[in-house]
Amino acid sequence: MTTTKPSAPGGAASPPLSRLLDATATALQAIRAGQSGTAALDASDAALRPAVQALLFQVLRNLGRAQALRRQLAPRNPPARVDALLCTALALAWDTEAAPYEPFTLVNQAVQAAKHSAATRAQAGFVNACLRRFLREREALVVATQGDEVAVWNHPAWWIKRLRQDHPERWQQILQASNLPAPMVLRVSKKKSSPALYQQALTAIKIESTLVGDSGLALARPVPVGQLPGFADGVVSVQDGAAQMAAPLLLAGLDASQPLRLLDACAAPGGKTAHLLEWAAALRAPWQVTALEVDAQRAERIHDNLRRLGLSAQVVVADAARPADWWQQASGGALFDAILLDAPCTASGIVRRHPDVRWLRRESDVAQLAGQQARLLAALWPLLRPGGRMLYCTCSVFRAEGDEQITAFLAHNTDALLLPSPGHLFPGNPDMRHALPDNGPGEHDGFFYALLQKKT
Repeated sequence: MTTTKPSAPGGAASPPLSRLLDATATALQAIRAGQSGTAALDASDAALRPAVQALLFQVLRNLGRAQALRRQLAPRNPPARVDALLCTALALAWDTEAAPYEPFTLVNQAVQAAKHSAATRAQAGFVNACLRRFLREREALVVATQGDEVAVWNHPAWWIKRLRQDHPERWQQILQASNLPAPMVLRVSKKKSSPALYQQALTAIKIESTLVGDSGLALARPVPVGQLPGFADGVVSVQDGAAQMAAPLLLAGLDASQPLRLLDACAAPGGKTAHLLEWAAALRAPWQVTALEVDAQRAERIHDNLRRLGLSAQVVVADAARPADWWQQASGGALFDAILLDAPCTASGIVRRHPDVRWLRRESDVAQLAGQQARLLAALWPLLRPGGRMLYCTCSVFRAEGDEQITAFLAHNTDALLLPSPGHLFPGNPDMRHALPDNGPGEHDGFFYALLQKKT
């Protein structure tokens, strides 16, 4: 099928494509230097940011291929800024079907970007020579990179190896899904509406959606939150379907007539805290929810989100792994009836939404984060009353942060019982497995869930 690509943007209403490519290459260079994608985008011109983000995400999803092509064109590493611009152009242009602009337009505008930027002007001829050769020999160059796993899967080699070991029957599916954009999923507040009613409101303004799980709607296409009816009034929040499973998994079976104490450890930015509170409000349950967060700035985001939703919780700034610093303040020394531990992890399950993560993480991060998760489990388990429940979750597809972590925990805690749990959920996989309800979250991010009960 022949597709027509848009020409380079220009005119008063749209900045030149060369300027967008320069800003995208700047963001890519920052990510390669260890900065998060969010921070890199925040540093860009606000007027350019939406377009730069779209281009940057596509570049990050094709960076493995782009790097392999650049090595074919220039075996010796060019200066970092020049390399970032070359890889930006190659990532966007190598696949003619997926390219946002015609390859010759991308190449022409990348060369213009090199000429106009002080950081690359001296190397503009080199950039021009590399990219013109790419246009002449594109097919042969792409074939030459087919034997490179990083080029084929656009993930680091260690990441591919670990997935192949962890999930030998699914690793290719996980990598393929991780390279696709994630859908925009909403959580409808049980306190203020219902998914069916909110879907009608969306249909009325021509926004198509699909019911997801107990409280969610997946949009056919992303829209700015300002276009969502009632967003400012807390009717809906943006939250992936897999993340929406946490509250119902933890709260199912709890006595809504009792004043139970609930803890959301590592709570920022507050989505799961809010979902717990929405459930409590819908059930008219007198539950006390404490949100714990070690970072004061991130804790402010919990306050902001709860204010928008018209909810309140006790927010405590402290390290969950050091209960002596906060337990007395949070509960008066009383044990919790339920604990949600959404532990820090590699975020390997949400690279569809954060494609920079795969290029920022290092193999050593997995063991380091697994150790942190084990310390959090060990610190929080004694704070749970006998008969109480703890839900351990990570947005990771690596077994070291999922079932291997829980297997080790159960071996060292004979008073812990593993209840029926989803286990590992894979990105984009609609098969929700036996432990989930028929109306599970459908298409979703990668996650891990283990529901533990303390024996009486």
